[in-house]
Amino acid sequence: MTRPVYVHDLDALAGQARAIRAALPRPVELLYAVKANPDAGVLRTLAPIVDGFEAASRGELRRLAEVLPGRAPAAYAGPGKTDEDLAAALAAGVHRIHVESPSELARLGALATAAGRSAQVLLRVNLPVDAPGASLVMGGGPSPFGMDPADAITCARRPPAGIDVRGIHAHLASGLDAPLAATVAAAVVGWAAAEVDAAEVDVGGGMTVDYADPDARFDWEGYGRALADVLDRHPGVRLRIEPGRSVTAYCGAYLTEVVDVKRSYGEWFVVVAGGTHHLRTPAAKGHAQPFTVHPRHGAGGPRTDGGPVTVVGQLCTPKDVLSRSATAGPIGVGDVLAFTMAGAYAWNISHRDFLLHEPPHFRTGDLHKVAAEWAARPLGT
Repeated sequence: MTRPVYVHDLDALAGQARAIRAALPRPVELLYAVKANPDAGVLRTLAPIVDGFEAASRGELRRLAEVLPGRAPAAYAGPGKTDEDLAAALAAGVHRIHVESPSELARLGALATAAGRSAQVLLRVNLPVDAPGASLVMGGGPSPFGMDPADAITCARRPPAGIDVRGIHAHLASGLDAPLAATVAAAVVGWAAAEVDAAEVDVGGGMTVDYADPDARFDWEGYGRALADVLDRHPGVRLRIEPGRSVTAYCGAYLTEVVDVKRSYGEWFVVVAGGTHHLRTPAAKGHAQPFTVHPRHGAGGPRTDGGPVTVVGQLCTPKDVLSRSATAGPIGVGDVLAFTMAGAYAWNISHRDFLLHEPPHFRTGDLHKVAAEWAARPLGT
């Protein structure tokens, strides 16, 4: 039995990133949110294509310094920054620190002053912008993210010593389609320009990824045209976005082998090596992870009848469900299942130490070729 393996298709990733960059107006800065997938190969692949990287922890700052030495992060974000976090951002030469509260701004100012420098800041604002249809809303109401508009205006007009307020950051929701993301961006830029005369505005990420329909992609070209209209209305604003999931999700896969197949009270269960301790995405988002079946001919053993199946892992919990499918077809012991759209918020958010199973392997290449090569090997090799 071979351990599960994550496959990153770096050629496909580069193509995806280049297509996104080409769809955006040249003045729009494209940052990659490292939290989506901090894999070293992913970061190196994106480095010559994106305009910069957004980090949200000291660990991500360290990863960027290790993988891309000499390239300072474009942004540092996240709630609950400690003085150690802020000092690390200053030491790393982060171009823009996204500040979440007036008290955080005061602490950063004191640290910057003590270091004899000026911190370049974007104020994160919790704006009352509607986002109907979003899968995750982080603004528009009471929230730990960002500061109220009135506080942001005060901070922008009277910043403490050591602070250079350059503009506004507002990441208000995730799971946005292109028209809604454009509407939110226009509202954020309009507020920032009118209320604080912002020179820079970062409208965040949150572009939708539809796990139920992998072929339904975010309309980057339509979004780019809409952002061009925003820039036409606000020609003096420096605009940036910071997608993560929508950049890398499609370029990674989790491959594993079927250990057992059985019926329980009339329903088929397919048990695979690994599970949600390797790929937490379906449990975290409450969806069925899309997958393809690569049959292993001559393996013997039980096989489903082609009807609906529930795919589970090896954990001692009924919540260890990777997917459900009524259309996957027959699945047998030894078959290789390739869970696609696993290039973002996958291994890096998984509860990997639960039960202390072995970690997956990692490799690069075309996921379908890797799966086919695996399925062609005799069972047990």
